[in-house]
Amino acid sequence: MNKRKWLSLILTLVAAVMLTLFKVPLASSQGLTLMAAQVTGDLPVNDPNSPVWQSATAVVVPLSAQAVTKPMLTETRVKSISVRALHNGKQIAFLTEWDDGAKNDQAIRVQDFRDAVALQFPQVQGQPFFCMGMVGGNVNIWHWKADWQADIVAWQDMESLYPNMDVDQYPFAQGEQPAPADYQDANYVPALAAGNLFASPRLTPVEDLVAGGFGTLTSEPAPGQNVQGFGAWESSKWRVIFSRDLASSETEDVSFAPGQVYSVAFAAWDGANGERNGQTSTSQWVSLQLEGQAQAAQQAAGAEPTGLPVYLIMSIIVGVLLLLIILGAIIYFRLPDGG
Repeated sequence: MNKRKWLSLILTLVAAVMLTLFKVPLASSQGLTLMAAQVTGDLPVNDPNSPVWQSATAVVVPLSAQAVTKPMLTETRVKSISVRALHNGKQIAFLTEWDDGAKNDQAIRVQDFRDAVALQFPQVQGQPFFCMGMVGGNVNIWHWKADWQADIVAWQDMESLYPNMDVDQYPFAQGEQPAPADYQDANYVPALAAGNLFASPRLTPVEDLVAGGFGTLTSEPAPGQNVQGFGAWESSKWRVIFSRDLASSETEDVSFAPGQVYSVAFAAWDGANGERNGQTSTSQWVSLQLEGQAQAAQQAAGAEPTGLPVYLIMSIIVGVLLLLIILGAIIYFRLPDGG
């Protein structure tokens, strides 16, 4: 192998190592910035039709089928998602919208799958892997579920699908059929006693989770489930709102501050297409910027300066990488051919 081939191989390996070490994505949603507009008064956390949402500019984020690890689908149905964001200095809210021809808000039978959408935020500087994070790069995930939303309106059970079914006896029921409040005795509902959110009465349609790579997705304990949500399906479109306080005392949660820049990624599931778990449409990282004065907010909270924004750090890293590649190319073309 001649010198040029050796040099080309070495430059390729160096570039690959730098991209890996500094978590620089090879592909991203180019130029997309979601601006969280600062407003006064309460946020419309339960009203996707509120005119206040027009204060924020909608960003259309492209999605594609997750094709990194099993389980996966080669063709998912949600191709893009429209997002707006608001904050009032105390809370932040996101409005997500996407087309869906069928409303799937039941997951009682094994053959049924829910519609869902999720937001993902890094818990580290820079951008870890956009699908569930990575070792040393945890992500905080907010997962809205259509069936959880329906449960808040009216608890769904087998009787919801099979109203004529017959049961001999529910020993813990106060009436003929059990109500959610009846599921309190740990002898009959051990999952509830163990703190399993799937067995608990629905207080929010959003599950707050943390992950650090495939197979590590973990729900935060019930006291830490502090993300609220609201979803409505109309005219073949889902409109889902996520809301939470800007700051969180939970160590596994992302916290926000006005004037700062963050990253966010999105995922969506179409239950009618059998999409669930890793069979989903995902986005690359998108820049999220909160309107407002960062220094004033930090001083009011008694916080230390947060340092350089993520996008500036990433720009410096990419610039250094490009400089090294250019220098390598100059050396490459100046070397004489050799055997």
